[in-house]
Amino acid sequence: IAAAADAWARGAAALPRPWQPQKPVLPVEGMRNVLITSALPYVNNVPHLGNIIGCVLSADTFARYCRLRNWNTLYVCGTDEYGTATETKAVEEGLTPQEICDKYNAIHADIYRWFDISFDCFGRTTTPSQTTIAQDIFQRLLARGFLLQDTVEQLRCEGCQRFLADRFVEGTCPFCGYEEARGDQCDKCGKLINAVELKSPQCKLCRGVPIVKPTQHLFLDLPKLEQRLEAWLEQSWATGDWTANARYITRSWIRDGLKPRCITRDLKWGTPVPLDGFRDKVFYVWFDAPIGYLSITANYTPEWERWWKNPQQ
Repeated sequence: IAAAADAWARGAAALPRPWQPQKPVLPVEGMRNVLITSALPYVNNVPHLGNIIGCVLSADTFARYCRLRNWNTLYVCGTDEYGTATETKAVEEGLTPQEICDKYNAIHADIYRWFDISFDCFGRTTTPSQTTIAQDIFQRLLARGFLLQDTVEQLRCEGCQRFLADRFVEGTCPFCGYEEARGDQCDKCGKLINAVELKSPQCKLCRGVPIVKPTQHLFLDLPKLEQRLEAWLEQSWATGDWTANARYITRSWIRDGLKPRCITRDLKWGTPVPLDGFRDKVFYVWFDAPIGYLSITANYTPEWERWWKNPQQ
């Protein structure tokens, strides 16, 4: 309080000169370098106040604070554009998935500009950089033995002649009986669901009754990472600033034991899987979308690794 009163008494003329970062903003030796991201908004709708307040506005406020502190700050975001929700929206509007993404990315960008959100870069995930970086991470996981191949039972709609991704299936939740559960989770009880567990499943596209058929998929071998992850979490919980909710959810996953998690889907709209036998599949959006933070930064500057692989700064 005394320091604040002293600074106030000396007036604005005594304040440090505002930091003017170079363009593009890159880490600077000897400065505090701050990289800020907010959750990538999904591209299949018009953002509303809840979306902005939920993540974009808080990150924007923090970015402005950092710049006022003369910290070298980069704030990136962008639309999350792959996945079945985009395909579903494309069917609804009679457009291609790419046209849907182009339409709603422009709407998102205009709205955030209207709100004067101070992004240094607002990008998107449907870019060559996304494909390059996601496939590179996949190849590294494959080379290090962190991927598994397995046959899974999956719902297939014979009318549409396609395996149905989770969001193309609706049915009754096997846990709570909610009649509009999706093929990946129930929005009422919150439990994760395997689509074949749904009671009275229906194809969202044609309302036909799908059948169960086997298909090959790739899985991230999370159990192999569990011991290393637990050690990291203990250190992070002790030194970091985790919310009680984040701690609770993470502990519940660890307590129940990590399971292999599927990273591929029988879809057309997504980042292609660069492996023989799986080239007709794409990466599941949960695996692909977080890599968007890296690829959006890579589209902002070819020196993106100075932000993402530079813990010393």
